[in-house]
Amino acid sequence: MAEMPAAEHDVDVQLVAGLLADQHPDLVDLRLGHLAHGWDNESYRLGDDMIVRLPRRQAAAELVVHEQRWLGDLARMVRLPIPAPLRIGHAGRGFPWSWSVVPWLPGDRWEATPPLDVERAATDLGAFLSELHRPAPLDAPRNPLRGVPLADRAARFDAALSVLADRINTDRCRALFNRLVTTPPWTGPPVWIHGDLHPLNLLVADGQLSAVIDWGDVCAGDPATDLSVAWMVLPVDVHPAFRLAAGIGLAIDDATWARARGWALALSVAMLSFSDDDPTIAGIGTRTLHAVLESAAE
Repeated sequence: MAEMPAAEHDVDVQLVAGLLADQHPDLVDLRLGHLAHGWDNESYRLGDDMIVRLPRRQAAAELVVHEQRWLGDLARMVRLPIPAPLRIGHAGRGFPWSWSVVPWLPGDRWEATPPLDVERAATDLGAFLSELHRPAPLDAPRNPLRGVPLADRAARFDAALSVLADRINTDRCRALFNRLVTTPPWTGPPVWIHGDLHPLNLLVADGQLSAVIDWGDVCAGDPATDLSVAWMVLPVDVHPAFRLAAGIGLAIDDATWARARGWALALSVAMLSFSDDDPTIAGIGTRTLHAVLESAAE
């Protein structure tokens, strides 16, 4: 199984301070401190209401450019706050990639502090997706792993199962995937999708869904990829409320809902196969897989 990829360029507070001094000197006197590191980005808290996000590897650098190009437009489409860049930074001081200053969005991750009213949260999350899932322009980015036909995930799904044989019921997972992968594909225009919607990228404040973060995988494609979040964060009894709200602008037919379940299955297995050093991701994968298998008749 895989652990977090190693950084391809070292980042520390001195480098970030230097980049700010060179490119955004009006921000240099604000308090700066390390906040978090993830698979793709290093994050530094800047003052009270901003974050500096810098990619830690080449693959992530390309995603930062997508965010810089598109999040300003998407922020005007949706009701919930998203981290549209406030400032854009460029390569410098030996750092080879673009980087961003984004707003600090208050709240805790859904995984740590779920909403108090889960039915309202289901409706709020669905309504957000109904606003986002609009036809994308022709030059919108595409992603070979997100928003694509479910069949395009088959090889990765099989590879993940091969390393999980002693941990999950692989025969049951494969049988369900083989059934769902035959669902008719998306035939509508490619729509905007977040591409990486899960409970670590949803923020909750004052008991309510408050923001959606980490948009590096934003792209155009099949909305079923995003709809898979239902099995990650919502009990099955509020799935109808989520589906109804998500379908206000773009009807969620049975085929799209089935593909969404297939995506939830594929993503849960992927999480389990790449979470040796991250028990939180492993927990999300386990919970999602259980939800998908137990709701197979939904």
